Amino acid sequence: MVSGGTYGTEDIVHGAGYGRAILILLITPLLWSLPTAFMIGELSSALPYEGGYYAWVRRAMGNFWGFQEAWLSLVASIFDMAIYPTLFVAYLTRMFPWFQVNNRGWWVALAVVVACALLNIAGVKVVSLTSLWLFLVLSAPFAAVVLLAPFKVGALANAITKPTTSTVDILGGLLICMWNYMGWDNASTIATEVERPQRTYPRAMIVAVCIVALSYVLPFAAMWATGLKSTAWETGSWADIAGLMGGPLLRIGVVLGGMISGFGMFNALVMSYSRLPLAMAQDGMLPKVLGKLHPKSKAPWVAIVALAICWAMCLGLGFARLVTLDILLYGGSLALEFIALVVLRFREPELKRPFRVPGGLPGAIAIGIPPVMLLAFSVIRSEHESILGMSSFAFGMILIAAGIVAYFVNHAVKPEGWAETPRRKPQPAS
Repeated sequence: MVSGGTYGTEDIVHGAGYGRAILILLITPLLWSLPTAFMIGELSSALPYEGGYYAWVRRAMGNFWGFQEAWLSLVASIFDMAIYPTLFVAYLTRMFPWFQVNNRGWWVALAVVVACALLNIAGVKVVSLTSLWLFLVLSAPFAAVVLLAPFKVGALANAITKPTTSTVDILGGLLICMWNYMGWDNASTIATEVERPQRTYPRAMIVAVCIVALSYVLPFAAMWATGLKSTAWETGSWADIAGLMGGPLLRIGVVLGGMISGFGMFNALVMSYSRLPLAMAQDGMLPKVLGKLHPKSKAPWVAIVALAICWAMCLGLGFARLVTLDILLYGGSLALEFIALVVLRFREPELKRPFRVPGGLPGAIAIGIPPVMLLAFSVIRSEHESILGMSSFAFGMILIAAGIVAYFVNHAVKPEGWAETPRRKPQPAS
């Protein structure tokens, strides 16, 4: 599953309307998801190291850019992770409006952060057990919506729905679509594990993108046929709309699915994001205390606690603002990864790559152009949102500049340097 799945896509229709929303949902994965999956597929198969993205950029371009990659990834993850508890509360309040009053929703979101942090500190195996079954139940309500739509063609043209407060426009809808197509880096780590990866991996990614795109497009196309106005959509409104289609049971199914999606994705990503500060601490780029492991589960518990505090601080920013900041900062780290792909082709042409981006060096260069062009929209959008009395763009630039300052402070404190970038594939533990 990528990002929140179908849950969290509602504002795309609100901002763009049905026709343009479906077009955006069909084109975005071709320009955004596939290039990213191919790039990470090559780098992860060639350099399968702990810390992933930061290790690739550091090896390609040195300590400074490696540190910036890690910094951008960490800061972006803070806003990204706050999105999932926000979605959890958005669907919860559709069933229980009581949680919208007196910051009760914020306390529920905080409880999600604390619970998932504790689960991860308990160990990776616990995370796997609680995340494995999620995909099987999350798509069922939307399949029901699609199956019911032929019986309700035009029936919802005059339906009375809950007034929305969404201010998302078509540009904001595009960014939410980009967020909903993030997460392909997780699938890309299997590029070295499949037979004939040069042939099998691209086909598998194309099929996966098509499946995900259809899971987004078909429910919206079905609702378009019912005549429901696009202005009825906002984050969490799938619950109310499902109720119009299939009654209380389907509404409850969507609410539970949205809550499970938010909790499950957050829970699974805690494990992934905590590995980055762990790898940096082991290399000497961050304080050693962040590399402390739990004596029983071996989870990086100090890193998880530190990140959980940061995630909790962002819970009140709202879904659309969190997505904008996430894409803006994630975009910087993604651009560095595409640059690292090209630099390593120049610097280490003989590096063993079980999977290679097709098209040789021109292909490696060209594949990074569409995603970087899409990222320009996050810059435009961020200039029209505010946080702490400034534009989201200015706030993002401050965070990026803080990474440069942090690098030189770190370098001054540790003038003897950091651990060498790993050059050989680590051997699995016996």
